[in-house]
Amino acid sequence: MAFIKVIEHQEAEGELKEVYDHLLETRGKLAEVHKIQSLNPRSIMNHMDLYMTIMFGKSPLKRYQREMIAVVVSAANDCEYCQVHHGAALNHFWKNEEKVNQLWHDYKSVELSEVDAILCGYAFNLTVNPGRVKEEDFVGPLKALGLEERAILDASLVVAYFNFVNRLVLGLGVALEEDRGEGYKYD
Repeated sequence: MAFIKVIEHQEAEGELKEVYDHLLETRGKLAEVHKIQSLNPRSIMNHMDLYMTIMFGKSPLKRYQREMIAVVVSAANDCEYCQVHHGAALNHFWKNEEKVNQLWHDYKSVELSEVDAILCGYAFNLTVNPGRVKEEDFVGPLKALGLEERAILDASLVVAYFNFVNRLVLGLGVALEEDRGEGYKYD
């Protein structure tokens, strides 16, 4: 149960109803993370603009890599809501639920490419030890493996975004939907 008032779709009016209807049309569903912001409809749209840019916008960072980073950050923050939602999105790409579940519990134990393993380490460390992240630990090795600097920027944006959203979800008691976050548009 959320810690603050949430306006449901059937109760929404005006700008909030327009925002909800737009989300249903473009994303396929209305998530609890959207509804927790119902008292400030503008924040929902700004949030979604940022989300769509970071997670779906053109980038040298592949979609599955962005979802993988989202899962690692959310696991580090113990945010079940985002782990489940973005685990489902990652599984859309990986088609391996066991591997996704393994990523939730111990990203280091998952068989990944060298670039993906470093991206996961970067996501975890930037989340739990942000003041201790050094160029030579993650950014340098990613560059040495040929990852474009734009991809590294985008990885940092995904990490920062999910730390923001995890805190919104955890700080306001956002509950996981009964359908466990399935049925969204992932491509």
